[in-house]
Amino acid sequence: MPTPLISIAEARERVLAAVETLEHERVPVVDALDRVLAADVAATGDVPPFASSAMDGYAVQDGPAGRELSLVGESRAGAPSERTLGAGEAVRISTGAAVPPGATAVIPQEEVEVRDHVVLTNAGVKTGDHIRDAGEVMRAGIAVLRTGTTLGPAEVGAAVAAGAGDVLVARRPIVHVLCTGDELREPGEPLRPGQIHNSNGPMLVALAVHAGASAPHAKLLPDERDATEAALATSLDAADLVIVSGGVSVGPHDHVKPALAGLGVQQVFWGVALQPGKPTWFGTRGRKLVFGLPGNPVSTGVTFALFVRPALAAMQGAFGRPLPQSQARLGVDVRRNTRREQALRVRLERRGEETVAIPNGAQDSHVITSLLGADALALIPPGEGTMEAGTVVTLAPLPG
Repeated sequence: MPTPLISIAEARERVLAAVETLEHERVPVVDALDRVLAADVAATGDVPPFASSAMDGYAVQDGPAGRELSLVGESRAGAPSERTLGAGEAVRISTGAAVPPGATAVIPQEEVEVRDHVVLTNAGVKTGDHIRDAGEVMRAGIAVLRTGTTLGPAEVGAAVAAGAGDVLVARRPIVHVLCTGDELREPGEPLRPGQIHNSNGPMLVALAVHAGASAPHAKLLPDERDATEAALATSLDAADLVIVSGGVSVGPHDHVKPALAGLGVQQVFWGVALQPGKPTWFGTRGRKLVFGLPGNPVSTGVTFALFVRPALAAMQGAFGRPLPQSQARLGVDVRRNTRREQALRVRLERRGEETVAIPNGAQDSHVITSLLGADALALIPPGEGTMEAGTVVTLAPLPG
């Protein structure tokens, strides 16, 4: 009797229920790109730590236009003026430089004339004009980044601005990618009749690295039971998460499932009501996670997005980063699958006030180009007939 298929939502719930958060480690903030914070980052002091100029111009005391002020010094970034400014005086100041004591405003250089060390003001200024107050960006002790945040370029910059030299992050998950099939050859290798290049391996490694993992090059496995079991045993000992591409169906040369069973990996599910991606397999051995993904490249990319990426995020303690808009309207009619939810690769277009999802080329599971330029997955629930253009559908993010 065939194993009943489970929904995408149930499959993801089972995956996340099996995840254990990895250990933490402290790393230099400059090396923390794509890492997930295991502790808040708080500002060690006010940012900026001093009142600074928002303009190139002259630090002055507030007053009307038409004044003649004596130019008595200069305040540059990193070289502040130590002179206390008096009435009738001005100090030349650069953007970001410290406002000298006694100054209450900055007048932009476009609004003055300078003649023989005399500054003529052509506009009036009020207290606080063009001055950035101390602590305007961050206040000392306030959390700037929260636990669970994935550090992108902006977050790294904010952590440095907050005074962090290092950050506490989750350890990178170690991911091993194994690809089965006698027909597979390494990138760039000449092909003989019946052979294809192993596009799944490098793609999965790249997806894992983008998800914050550490992953060596993918390994090719022959369609042979002993070699499959030996390679899986090595990877299960070394990795936190193992991905096997192909070999999880029921053909005579599909050795992955019996090999995993022989190594003590417990099956959690096999088969998801998903197109493409039906023969997805998931199991565990202790805290180790094992995914058996379909061999077709689009199925591989889709199932990584829906199941593996959330697992890697959860292992690192990350909270999800949702799409700017989690729904869109279909731009075309879509024929529904009667029993399986479809994950269409779509481009998102803005039309007036609405976001419209357009299928990104042919949707067959072997057409890897449908992933090129795709913005998201549009999830089409199972049912009879056609889902008409204009229907609101849920979006799932595509990693990469």
